[in-house]
Amino acid sequence: MIRKYLALAISACVFVSPVAGGAQPSLDSLEGLGEALFFDTNLSANRTQACASCHIPEAGFADPRGMASIGDDGASIGDRNAPTLTYAALTPEFGKDKDGRWHGGQFWEGRASTLEDQAGGPPLNPIEMGMTDKAAVVGRLRENADYIAAFDALFGPSVLEDTDRGYDAMTAALASFERMPLFQPFDSKYDRYLRGEAELTSEELLGETLFFSQQFTNCNLCHQLNPLAATEGEVFTNYQYFNIGVPRNDALREMNGVPLETADQGLSAHPQVGDMAEAGKFKVPTLRNVAVTAPYMHNGIFEDLRTVVLFYNRHNSRSEARQINPETGENFGPAPFPDTLAVTELMEGDALKDREIDALVAFMRTLTDQRYEHLLTE
Repeated sequence: MIRKYLALAISACVFVSPVAGGAQPSLDSLEGLGEALFFDTNLSANRTQACASCHIPEAGFADPRGMASIGDDGASIGDRNAPTLTYAALTPEFGKDKDGRWHGGQFWEGRASTLEDQAGGPPLNPIEMGMTDKAAVVGRLRENADYIAAFDALFGPSVLEDTDRGYDAMTAALASFERMPLFQPFDSKYDRYLRGEAELTSEELLGETLFFSQQFTNCNLCHQLNPLAATEGEVFTNYQYFNIGVPRNDALREMNGVPLETADQGLSAHPQVGDMAEAGKFKVPTLRNVAVTAPYMHNGIFEDLRTVVLFYNRHNSRSEARQINPETGENFGPAPFPDTLAVTELMEGDALKDREIDALVAFMRTLTDQRYEHLLTE
């Protein structure tokens, strides 16, 4: 699947504006300025990488080129898969919910509380855009006379003369762009079905029934925010954190030089958390556009959506065949942090038959935004 999208990813790196129809975005508005910044490669150390390099607009604002994204230096590679930015603006700030559980925040472990915090991370990450500090980034902004005029008009005179104010203004503009309806249109086949504008096939209807069932599957335990099934505006995540036992991706770790004997601690590594009781937990991702934003899991270990469903199903099946990853022909592998595994949630529901697995995949395909539906057949 990754190779299938390679040509798309390369062509998307031309960075044609999805809002301005290929024209230069207007800098008169906060959203327009944010769009220009989103596509600006000059904000990286070698002037080769923009936000859109790893969040490709024509690929669901995700990166289908591999398990993790290549950095601005052309060699560095991260340890995590770049999640979609679609519907990210709806994520609550990082904190504890009414039940005392960590939820919300951006990135896989929520280390950026808000969308603005997230926007400020990649430019300073040495294995992403690689800028040395905020002053260097703001210095790049000042190289562009149009930016200076736009920032002054939108944030006040000489805002780019102050490093902190200038950097905060940049992240505010980026976040404003990412809050546009383009990123959260709610116009998938499923949304149209709820509005009476489309019909689901019998297989998709079965998948919907299974997905929202509290008896047959465990999908809705984590991937449903609204307690009422079939509700408009569902984001298909409760924004909480769980350890579902995703195996370590040794192939990726061999590529990026991370020691194989270590494991990504996830939520426990969050500076506000620091508790090994949260080790191995990652934020539940939205299932919006999931069918076109492979690879899957925080470390990009699975290429196919059906494999993901099989991975969950193995906890409910005693069949030895169901313990095998069809992409490798080997056992799925052990959970890196077995002590914090979400056993209760994972064991909920019955073992699924092939027809039911296929129906769940068919239903999740209906969650694809209309502008990406052509990818379902490519």
